[in-house]
Amino acid sequence: MELDRRIESYREDMIQSLQELIRIRSVEGEPRENMPFGEGPYQALNYMLNLAKSMGFQTLNVDNYAGHIDLGSGEETVGILVHVDVVPEGEGWTYPPYGGEIHDGKIYGRGAIDDKGPAIAVLYAMKAIQESGLSISKKVRMILGTNEETNWEDIPYYLERVKKPDLAFVPDADFPVIHGEKGILVLDLKKKLNQPSKGNLVLEKIQGGNAPNMVPDACTAVLLVEGNIRQDVENILRNFVKETGWDLSLKDIGSGKVVISSKGKSAHGSTPEKGINAISQLMKFLGELPFEDCGVGEFIRIYNRHIGMEYYGESIGCGFEDEISGKLIFNVGMIYVDEKEAAVTVNIRYPITISSQEVYPGMHQSLKDTGIEIIEQEDMKPIYIPEDHELIQKLMQVYREKTGDMKSKPIVIGGGTYARAIENAVAFGPLFPGQPGVEHQKDEYISIDSLLQCAKIYAEAIYQLAK
Repeated sequence: MELDRRIESYREDMIQSLQELIRIRSVEGEPRENMPFGEGPYQALNYMLNLAKSMGFQTLNVDNYAGHIDLGSGEETVGILVHVDVVPEGEGWTYPPYGGEIHDGKIYGRGAIDDKGPAIAVLYAMKAIQESGLSISKKVRMILGTNEETNWEDIPYYLERVKKPDLAFVPDADFPVIHGEKGILVLDLKKKLNQPSKGNLVLEKIQGGNAPNMVPDACTAVLLVEGNIRQDVENILRNFVKETGWDLSLKDIGSGKVVISSKGKSAHGSTPEKGINAISQLMKFLGELPFEDCGVGEFIRIYNRHIGMEYYGESIGCGFEDEISGKLIFNVGMIYVDEKEAAVTVNIRYPITISSQEVYPGMHQSLKDTGIEIIEQEDMKPIYIPEDHELIQKLMQVYREKTGDMKSKPIVIGGGTYARAIENAVAFGPLFPGQPGVEHQKDEYISIDSLLQCAKIYAEAIYQLAK
């Protein structure tokens, strides 16, 4: 209760700190001198390190790739791994994505729940332990990453230079405890378009999506339409929207060109069923248009036949599932098509009991003779820790005592966290059972009550692991 009281006393400071951190647009940018992932992640990392210094903590900045904040000392180290970078904001926000505004008891902004809110909660949890005078026998180390949302070049760089924690938790998923994470693949599907579109209907460009691990909320196609085909396209669109209820629109941009815009709903790439894929919507519509024999028309047909609006990979030959982790997830995150080439970036979450190399053969067979090349980009192996592991048991006990939730059990997710970076690490919060997952979506937020509740849970967990 002493830790809880202290955290309640930090309420206004925690709110202000989180607002200030959200106001830093820490999306990966162009590398600059001493800023390996651009200015935003650099500023967010140094904000956290400077805030910790002002609280009296020892800190270390590892070449602006990552850093850490230390509490106590001991031969063993308890780690808490967070990240301060964020995905792009996307479109359609009600409140400014980097405003940190408070409405109805919620702090809004990109990163509020993923992962800046949890980072602030952990820092103030450490402050509560420090000021309480509670005795701990292990070092507690909060590790701050800056490249989690894209290429994961931060924590590997850090761990080459700093000893790994002996055990850790990662506040970047769900409560009660995550004891398994699916494997993650990022790949490109590419096709050369040797035969340009022609006649009165020519597709010049398709572009959409911000990141592989986001369900895209916007996609556009630029078409050159001449003669009567202009009215035909508009009529087809009107009927298509009436049938589907999807959000597509047409706008003239001059010189005989129109833009077809598709609006979807963003969501995390591991849960595409919570979003609406604007790319797939647009491709479905484009499949209704009378393109003459051409490369782009063929590509659209292939896309709709093998991907369409699916997100389990059934029609492209990788519809795997297992009892532990469920179905494989197939998320189209980005697309770019011009007159010469089509490229689609896909984010796959594959079940724990299979390997990445089992995913590809069915896809190759499915796409045989289509001219589509599968280019492997990333492969993050799945992780799994049994429910009876000591770390799982301790965190479950803390969660149950602090929430009174005796029914929830450890779960497996499709998301990927820093728990993959070291042994004996699991994800732990911040999302409580039943709360909507707003990460990677417009109007991302964390409620102030949840922020404080997380800090109380993390303070107790840190103490129990380090005492």
